[in-house]
Amino acid sequence: MNRRRLIPIAIIAILVVAAILTRGFGLFDSGRGGTLRLSGNVDIRSVDLGFRVGGRIAEMPVDEGAKVAAGTVLARLDTRPLNDALNAASAEIGVSEAELTKRINGNRPQDIARAEAEAAAARATLAKANEDYQRRAELVKTGAVSQALYDASKAEYLAAQAQLRAADEALSLQRAGARREDVAAARAQRAAAIAHRDKAATDLADATITAPAAGTILTRAREPGAIVQPGEAVFTLTIDRPMRVRAYISEPDLGRISPGMKVEVAVDGNPRRYAGTIGFISPTAEFTPKTVETRDLRSDLVYRIRVIVTDPDDALRQGQPVTVTVPDARPAAD
Repeated sequence: MNRRRLIPIAIIAILVVAAILTRGFGLFDSGRGGTLRLSGNVDIRSVDLGFRVGGRIAEMPVDEGAKVAAGTVLARLDTRPLNDALNAASAEIGVSEAELTKRINGNRPQDIARAEAEAAAARATLAKANEDYQRRAELVKTGAVSQALYDASKAEYLAAQAQLRAADEALSLQRAGARREDVAAARAQRAAAIAHRDKAATDLADATITAPAAGTILTRAREPGAIVQPGEAVFTLTIDRPMRVRAYISEPDLGRISPGMKVEVAVDGNPRRYAGTIGFISPTAEFTPKTVETRDLRSDLVYRIRVIVTDPDDALRQGQPVTVTVPDARPAAD
Protein backbone atom coordinates (compact mmCIF):
# COMPACT_ATOMS: atom_id res chain seq x y z
CA MET A 1 0.00 0.00 0.00
CA ASN A 2 1.52 3.28 -1.05
CA ARG A 3 1.70 6.48 0.94
CA ARG A 4 -1.10 8.20 -1.01
CA ARG A 5 -3.61 5.56 0.05
CA LEU A 6 -2.52 5.69 3.69
CA ILE A 7 -3.19 9.41 4.03
CA PRO A 8 -7.01 9.22 3.44
CA ILE A 9 -7.27 6.16 5.67
CA ALA A 10 -5.40 7.96 8.46
CA ILE A 11 -7.65 11.01 8.10
CA ILE A 12 -10.78 8.85 8.30
CA ALA A 13 -9.42 7.04 11.39
CA ILE A 14 -8.68 10.35 13.12
CA LEU A 15 -12.19 11.61 12.36
CA VAL A 16 -13.75 8.41 13.72
CA VAL A 17 -11.77 8.62 16.95
CA ALA A 18 -12.61 12.32 17.34
CA ALA A 19 -16.29 11.63 16.73
CA ILE A 20 -16.29 8.91 19.37
CA LEU A 21 -14.50 11.08 21.93
CA THR A 22 -16.72 14.10 21.28
CA ARG A 23 -19.91 12.08 20.86
CA GLY A 24 -20.36 13.05 17.26
CA PHE A 25 -18.94 16.55 17.82
CA GLY A 26 -21.86 17.24 20.17
CA LEU A 27 -24.53 16.23 17.66
CA PHE A 28 -25.26 12.84 19.18
CA ASP A 29 -25.03 13.70 22.87
CA SER A 30 -28.78 14.03 23.24
CA GLY A 31 -28.97 11.70 26.23
CA ARG A 32 -31.13 9.15 24.43
CA GLY A 33 -29.39 6.33 26.22
CA GLY A 34 -29.50 5.41 29.88
CA THR A 35 -26.84 7.90 31.04
CA LEU A 36 -27.64 11.56 31.65
CA ARG A 37 -25.06 14.23 32.42
CA LEU A 38 -25.91 17.49 34.16
CA SER A 39 -23.87 20.51 35.21
CA GLY A 40 -23.97 22.41 38.48
CA ASN A 41 -22.06 23.57 41.54
CA VAL A 42 -21.52 22.48 45.10
CA ASP A 43 -23.92 24.50 47.23
CA ILE A 44 -22.44 27.33 49.30
CA ARG A 45 -24.05 27.13 52.74
CA SER A 46 -22.82 29.59 55.33
CA VAL A 47 -24.18 31.42 58.35
CA ASP A 48 -23.04 34.61 60.05
CA LEU A 49 -22.81 34.16 63.82
CA GLY A 50 -23.02 36.92 66.41
CA PHE A 51 -24.16 37.73 69.93
CA ARG A 52 -27.77 38.72 70.60
CA VAL A 53 -26.46 41.08 73.29
CA GLY A 54 -23.74 43.68 73.14
CA GLY A 55 -20.56 43.72 75.17
CA ARG A 56 -16.81 43.13 75.20
CA ILE A 57 -15.48 39.89 73.71
CA ALA A 58 -13.57 37.96 76.37
CA GLU A 59 -12.36 34.96 74.40
CA MET A 60 -12.41 33.44 70.90
CA PRO A 61 -10.80 29.98 71.09
CA VAL A 62 -11.16 29.10 67.39
CA ASP A 63 -9.58 30.62 64.30
CA GLU A 64 -10.26 30.69 60.57
CA GLY A 65 -10.06 27.30 58.92
CA ALA A 66 -10.88 25.38 62.10
CA LYS A 67 -13.30 22.50 61.75
CA VAL A 68 -15.86 22.56 64.54
CA ALA A 69 -18.59 20.22 65.70
CA ALA A 70 -22.13 21.28 66.48
CA GLY A 71 -22.27 22.94 69.90
CA THR A 72 -18.60 23.96 69.97
CA VAL A 73 -18.04 27.21 71.88
CA LEU A 74 -16.73 29.79 69.43
CA ALA A 75 -16.68 33.00 71.52
CA ARG A 76 -17.71 34.44 74.89
CA LEU A 77 -18.44 37.95 76.13
CA ASP A 78 -17.32 39.43 79.43
CA THR A 79 -20.29 38.33 81.57
CA ARG A 80 -19.77 40.53 84.63
CA PRO A 81 -22.39 43.16 83.65
CA LEU A 82 -24.83 40.42 82.72
CA ASN A 83 -24.28 38.61 86.03
CA ASP A 84 -24.90 41.87 87.89
CA ALA A 85 -28.16 42.36 86.00
CA LEU A 86 -29.22 38.78 86.81
CA ASN A 87 -28.47 39.24 90.51
CA ALA A 88 -30.45 42.49 90.61
CA ALA A 89 -33.40 40.82 88.88
CA SER A 90 -33.27 37.92 91.35
CA ALA A 91 -33.37 40.41 94.23
CA GLU A 92 -36.44 42.04 92.70
CA ILE A 93 -38.18 38.67 92.83
CA GLY A 94 -37.44 38.40 96.55
CA VAL A 95 -38.93 41.83 97.23
CA SER A 96 -42.05 41.15 95.17
CA GLU A 97 -42.60 37.74 96.78
CA ALA A 98 -42.32 39.25 100.26
CA GLU A 99 -44.86 41.93 99.33
CA LEU A 100 -47.26 39.33 97.93
CA THR A 101 -46.94 37.19 101.04
CA LYS A 102 -47.70 40.20 103.22
CA ARG A 103 -50.79 40.98 101.16
CA ILE A 104 -52.06 37.42 101.32
CA ASN A 105 -51.42 36.89 105.06
CA GLY A 106 -53.12 40.14 106.04
CA ASN A 107 -52.20 42.33 109.00
CA ARG A 108 -50.32 41.06 112.01
CA PRO A 109 -52.19 40.40 115.27
CA GLN A 110 -50.16 43.14 116.90
CA ASP A 111 -51.37 45.68 114.33
CA ILE A 112 -54.97 44.63 114.92
CA ALA A 113 -54.50 44.83 118.70
CA ARG A 114 -53.06 48.33 118.40
CA ALA A 115 -56.03 49.40 116.28
CA GLU A 116 -58.37 47.95 118.88
CA ALA A 117 -56.58 49.85 121.66
CA GLU A 118 -56.80 53.10 119.68
CA ALA A 119 -60.51 52.54 119.15
CA ALA A 120 -61.00 51.88 122.85
CA ALA A 121 -59.09 55.06 123.73
CA ALA A 122 -61.23 57.03 121.29
CA ARG A 123 -64.35 55.58 122.85
CA ALA A 124 -63.19 56.57 126.34
CA THR A 125 -62.37 60.08 125.14
CA LEU A 126 -65.83 60.33 123.62
CA ALA A 127 -67.45 59.21 126.85
CA LYS A 128 -65.54 61.85 128.85
CA ALA A 129 -66.33 64.55 126.30
CA ASN A 130 -70.01 63.58 126.34
CA GLU A 131 -70.13 63.73 130.12
CA ASP A 132 -68.59 67.23 130.18
CA TYR A 133 -70.87 68.39 127.40
CA GLN A 134 -74.06 67.15 129.12
CA ARG A 135 -73.14 68.66 132.51
CA ARG A 136 -72.25 72.06 131.08
CA ALA A 137 -75.39 72.09 128.98
CA GLU A 138 -77.38 72.23 132.23
CA LEU A 139 -75.08 74.70 133.93
CA VAL A 140 -75.10 77.17 131.04
CA LYS A 141 -78.85 77.54 131.49
CA THR A 142 -78.39 78.83 135.03
CA GLY A 143 -75.36 80.92 134.20
CA ALA A 144 -73.04 78.76 136.30
CA VAL A 145 -70.69 78.35 133.29
CA SER A 146 -70.03 80.71 130.48
CA GLN A 147 -71.34 80.25 126.99
CA ALA A 148 -67.76 79.98 125.72
CA LEU A 149 -66.96 77.06 128.01
CA TYR A 150 -70.16 75.33 126.89
CA ASP A 151 -69.25 75.81 123.23
CA ALA A 152 -65.77 74.39 123.85
CA SER A 153 -67.26 71.32 125.52
CA LYS A 154 -69.59 70.80 122.58
CA ALA A 155 -66.70 71.04 120.10
CA GLU A 156 -64.67 68.55 122.09
CA TYR A 157 -67.61 66.18 122.11
CA LEU A 158 -68.08 66.38 118.35
CA ALA A 159 -64.32 65.93 117.77
CA ALA A 160 -64.31 62.85 120.01
CA GLN A 161 -67.15 61.39 117.96
CA ALA A 162 -65.15 61.88 114.76
CA GLN A 163 -62.04 60.38 116.29
CA LEU A 164 -63.99 57.31 117.37
CA ARG A 165 -65.39 56.82 113.86
CA ALA A 166 -61.88 57.07 112.42
CA ALA A 167 -60.53 54.59 114.95
CA ASP A 168 -63.35 52.14 114.21
CA GLU A 169 -62.70 52.38 110.46
CA ALA A 170 -58.99 51.81 111.00
CA LEU A 171 -59.75 48.75 113.11
CA SER A 172 -62.08 47.44 110.40
CA LEU A 173 -59.32 47.82 107.77
CA GLN A 174 -56.82 46.01 109.97
CA ARG A 175 -59.22 43.12 110.44
CA ALA A 176 -60.15 42.95 106.73
CA GLY A 177 -56.56 42.81 105.49
CA ALA A 178 -55.46 43.64 101.94
CA ARG A 179 -57.94 44.21 99.14
CA ARG A 180 -58.20 41.69 96.31
CA GLU A 181 -56.93 44.36 93.94
CA ASP A 182 -53.82 44.83 96.10
CA VAL A 183 -53.16 41.08 96.08
CA ALA A 184 -53.60 40.99 92.29
CA ALA A 185 -51.21 43.92 91.89
CA ALA A 186 -48.63 42.16 94.09
CA ARG A 187 -48.97 39.01 91.97
CA ALA A 188 -48.43 41.04 88.81
CA GLN A 189 -45.34 42.68 90.29
CA ARG A 190 -43.91 39.27 91.12
CA ALA A 191 -44.63 38.03 87.58
CA ALA A 192 -42.90 41.10 86.15
CA ALA A 193 -39.89 40.48 88.39
CA ILE A 194 -39.71 36.84 87.25
CA ALA A 195 -39.89 37.91 83.60
CA HIS A 196 -37.11 40.42 84.24
CA ARG A 197 -34.99 37.69 85.83
CA ASP A 198 -35.67 35.31 82.91
CA LYS A 199 -34.63 37.97 80.42
CA ALA A 200 -31.42 38.58 82.34
CA ALA A 201 -30.75 34.83 82.31
CA THR A 202 -31.40 34.71 78.55
CA ASP A 203 -29.01 37.61 78.00
CA LEU A 204 -26.37 35.77 80.01
CA ALA A 205 -26.85 32.63 77.91
CA ASP A 206 -26.62 34.72 74.73
CA ALA A 207 -23.16 35.87 75.78
CA THR A 208 -21.79 32.64 74.29
CA ILE A 209 -21.67 31.76 70.59
CA THR A 210 -21.83 28.06 69.79
CA ALA A 211 -21.69 26.39 66.41
CA PRO A 212 -25.24 25.62 65.24
CA ALA A 213 -23.95 22.78 63.07
CA ALA A 214 -20.72 21.07 62.13
CA GLY A 215 -18.63 23.02 59.64
CA THR A 216 -15.55 25.11 59.00
CA ILE A 217 -14.83 28.63 60.24
CA LEU A 218 -14.62 30.72 57.09
CA THR A 219 -14.20 34.20 58.60
CA ARG A 220 -13.19 35.53 62.02
CA ALA A 221 -14.37 39.12 61.83
CA ARG A 222 -13.53 40.37 65.36
CA GLU A 223 -10.89 39.83 68.02
CA PRO A 224 -10.94 39.51 71.85
CA GLY A 225 -11.33 42.86 73.57
CA ALA A 226 -13.52 44.33 70.85
CA ILE A 227 -16.86 45.90 71.79
CA VAL A 228 -19.61 44.39 69.65
CA GLN A 229 -23.22 45.37 69.12
CA PRO A 230 -26.16 42.93 69.20
CA GLY A 231 -26.35 41.00 65.94
CA GLU A 232 -22.91 42.04 64.70
CA ALA A 233 -21.21 39.24 62.75
CA VAL A 234 -18.26 37.74 64.64
CA PHE A 235 -17.79 34.49 62.72
CA THR A 236 -18.89 33.08 59.38
CA LEU A 237 -19.39 29.32 59.48
CA THR A 238 -19.65 27.19 56.35
CA ILE A 239 -21.89 24.15 56.74
CA ASP A 240 -20.52 21.31 54.62
CA ARG A 241 -22.48 18.37 55.94
CA PRO A 242 -24.64 17.19 54.39
CA MET A 243 -22.86 18.17 51.17
CA ARG A 244 -25.33 19.38 48.58
CA VAL A 245 -24.95 19.92 44.86
CA ARG A 246 -27.18 22.28 42.91
CA ALA A 247 -27.56 21.12 39.30
CA TYR A 248 -29.89 21.98 36.43
CA ILE A 249 -31.77 19.82 33.97
CA SER A 250 -33.43 20.93 30.76
CA GLU A 251 -37.15 20.50 30.29
CA PRO A 252 -36.92 17.69 27.67
CA ASP A 253 -34.92 15.56 30.11
CA LEU A 254 -37.07 16.29 33.14
CA GLY A 255 -39.06 13.07 32.81
CA ARG A 256 -35.91 10.97 32.88
CA ILE A 257 -35.14 11.53 36.56
CA SER A 258 -36.97 11.36 39.87
CA PRO A 259 -36.10 11.86 43.55
CA GLY A 260 -34.15 8.97 45.03
CA MET A 261 -32.14 8.15 41.91
CA LYS A 262 -28.45 7.38 42.41
CA VAL A 263 -25.93 9.69 40.73
CA GLU A 264 -22.18 10.19 40.42
CA VAL A 265 -20.55 13.58 41.02
CA ALA A 266 -17.25 14.52 39.36
CA VAL A 267 -15.11 17.64 39.61
CA ASP A 268 -12.27 18.85 37.41
CA GLY A 269 -8.82 17.67 38.42
CA ASN A 270 -10.10 15.03 40.84
CA PRO A 271 -10.16 11.41 39.66
CA ARG A 272 -12.57 10.37 42.38
CA ARG A 273 -16.27 9.92 41.64
CA TYR A 274 -18.60 10.74 44.52
CA ALA A 275 -21.85 8.90 45.13
CA GLY A 276 -25.02 10.88 45.58
CA THR A 277 -28.80 10.81 45.51
CA ILE A 278 -31.30 13.15 43.89
CA GLY A 279 -33.18 14.66 46.80
CA PHE A 280 -35.23 17.48 45.30
CA ILE A 281 -36.51 18.62 41.90
CA SER A 282 -37.84 22.16 41.64
CA PRO A 283 -41.50 22.37 40.61
CA THR A 284 -40.88 25.60 38.70
CA ALA A 285 -38.64 26.40 35.74
CA GLU A 286 -36.02 29.13 35.63
CA PHE A 287 -33.59 30.49 33.08
CA THR A 288 -30.19 28.87 32.87
CA PRO A 289 -27.83 30.57 35.36
CA LYS A 290 -24.82 32.29 33.84
CA THR A 291 -22.49 30.15 35.95
CA VAL A 292 -23.81 26.90 34.46
CA GLU A 293 -23.29 25.76 30.87
CA THR A 294 -25.60 22.88 30.06
CA ARG A 295 -24.70 20.45 27.31
CA ASP A 296 -27.98 21.19 25.52
CA LEU A 297 -27.47 24.88 24.73
CA ARG A 298 -30.72 24.98 22.78
CA SER A 299 -32.78 24.97 26.00
CA ASP A 300 -33.07 28.22 27.94
CA LEU A 301 -35.45 26.99 30.65
CA VAL A 302 -34.12 24.51 33.18
CA TYR A 303 -35.23 22.97 36.45
CA ARG A 304 -33.08 23.05 39.55
CA ILE A 305 -32.33 19.78 41.31
CA ARG A 306 -30.57 19.07 44.58
CA VAL A 307 -28.17 16.18 44.95
CA ILE A 308 -27.05 14.92 48.34
CA VAL A 309 -23.46 13.64 48.22
CA THR A 310 -23.27 10.60 50.46
CA ASP A 311 -19.47 10.22 50.67
CA PRO A 312 -17.89 13.70 50.51
CA ASP A 313 -14.34 14.47 51.53
CA ASP A 314 -12.22 17.59 51.94
CA ALA A 315 -11.38 17.62 48.24
CA LEU A 316 -14.98 18.54 47.42
CA ARG A 317 -15.28 22.25 48.09
CA GLN A 318 -18.25 24.56 48.22
CA GLY A 319 -18.83 26.48 45.01
CA GLN A 320 -16.91 24.01 42.83
CA PRO A 321 -18.38 23.34 39.38
CA VAL A 322 -19.35 19.69 39.07
CA THR A 323 -20.71 17.23 36.53
CA VAL A 324 -23.55 15.05 37.75
CA THR A 325 -24.02 11.73 35.95
CA VAL A 326 -27.29 9.82 36.27
CA PRO A 327 -26.39 6.33 35.04
CA ASP A 328 -29.89 4.90 35.36
CA ALA A 329 -31.83 7.78 33.83
CA ARG A 330 -34.95 6.75 31.98
CA PRO A 331 -34.82 6.84 28.18
CA ALA A 332 -35.96 10.11 26.67
CA ALA A 333 -39.21 10.25 24.75
CA ASP A 334 -38.93 10.59 20.99
